[in-house]
Amino acid sequence: MAHPGLAAPVDLPSWKTITATVCAILLALLFLVAGVWKTTDPFGASARLAQAKVPGDLSLAAAVLLGAGELFSAVLLLIPRFRRWGAWLTGLMLVAFMLYIGYFYNELRGEECQCFPWLKRSVGPGFFIGDGVMLLLAAIAGLWSKPAGTIRGAAMILAGIAVFSAASYGLALSQNSGVKAPDLITVDGKPTSLAAGKVFLYFYDPECGHCDAAARQMAKHKWKEDTRIIGIATRQPQFAADFMRDTKLKAGNSTDLDLLKKTFPFGDPPYGVLLENGRQKAALPIFDGKEPEQTLRKLGFIE
Repeated sequence: MAHPGLAAPVDLPSWKTITATVCAILLALLFLVAGVWKTTDPFGASARLAQAKVPGDLSLAAAVLLGAGELFSAVLLLIPRFRRWGAWLTGLMLVAFMLYIGYFYNELRGEECQCFPWLKRSVGPGFFIGDGVMLLLAAIAGLWSKPAGTIRGAAMILAGIAVFSAASYGLALSQNSGVKAPDLITVDGKPTSLAAGKVFLYFYDPECGHCDAAARQMAKHKWKEDTRIIGIATRQPQFAADFMRDTKLKAGNSTDLDLLKKTFPFGDPPYGVLLENGRQKAALPIFDGKEPEQTLRKLGFIE
């Protein structure tokens, strides 16, 4: 007998339930990968968000919050009693993504979308088609799923994800300071020591517009006399000298990319590492807004 005052639950056809489950799992996998990436590599994710016009001083917080939100929605999608909530949350994020890209469409058109670390997509009509398909999956998963469970259960999941995100951020922060640099690298064909003084390592792609703009901006800084700038091309090293000449950044070039990237892992350039007496003082994943100028001045690399 149904409980007084409550409508009896409506049983959905099995094909609808199966379709909703498949849509939820596909969507959850996408958001799970994106959320884990942003949560475990917040500095790399913040650099990509900064390239996508997120203000530099907000990109790190945005990466942490987005990562937690994507993880939360993915987990809800995978649990049948919370699937409807996960679908609505995922749908809201997708709509927000599309509105954001639409607002900056003229500036970002042709640029690589920074939403998912392994899914290569350029901003253009195809971006909205892809997100539209994901939005359809979310709608099917939400409409053809059972009513959501208790808020308490979802709150416990959110609390667990918050703890995981905080721990991952703390680990990433600890790994971003104090790392010992290689004693010697090759700069402009000559062995060069990194063991003494202040050194700024600038990882860049000679054909990257964002890397070019960042280098031109840094060329305008008044660098301290005891600071050395060393550029490391992540690809097309034959264009390294031309890059420095065109941007007017007074720096030598090293070809020890594999050694330096192994020591200081990162995602896409531009990326910087500040060294003092052979050890990492700070990482510079953000080249937008007040960064890296604010950090360079704070740590005494520029006046």
